[in-house]
Amino acid sequence: MRTKIILTATVLIGGTAFAIAQTSHTGHGDGMDHSVHQQEQAVTGAVLSEPGQGAFAALSEVVRVLEADPKTNWAQVDLAGLRAHLVDMDRLVMDAVVMEADLPDGISAIATGDAGTIATLRRMVPAHAAQLARDGGWTVAASETSDGIKLSVTSEIPVVVAKIKGLGFFGLMASQDHHREHHFMMARGIDAHGH
Repeated sequence: MRTKIILTATVLIGGTAFAIAQTSHTGHGDGMDHSVHQQEQAVTGAVLSEPGQGAFAALSEVVRVLEADPKTNWAQVDLAGLRAHLVDMDRLVMDAVVMEADLPDGISAIATGDAGTIATLRRMVPAHAAQLARDGGWTVAASETSDGIKLSVTSEIPVVVAKIKGLGFFGLMASQDHHREHHFMMARGIDAHGH
């Protein structure tokens, strides 16, 4: 019985100490000293690969690359522009309301949303449609509607038609692996392709 009491007391005291340690700092204060974290990583050998939320992680990665390049022209760097684009990407994926219609040879999609989302769609979809059109396997058309954008992607090749339908609007917006290069160009202050 005495052993059970000692074990119970140890667990309760240890749990309380752990809870206090986990809540002893607020905001980005004492418990968030980056130099301490770097020292701890050096000692343990553990290195995290994700520096935070998606947009923050993308900005952090670009900053690391820019800082490592002695040829970086800091007077031309435009991280605010890249951030605005990342906000657009998030708004497109999270806030756009899309109605897709299957066509015999592909899809047609109407995308809309609130005023901010419509502005995002009008910036991003036509520019990305131009990127998609570089692939000769399909035909791509984007046009503004009164409350958003229309995207049609079609093909005469049955396997490509299946791919188009499988990707749908959001998959098509995420396809064509040019995003990282595009983001880096934007960060350097270069107009990558207008969105």
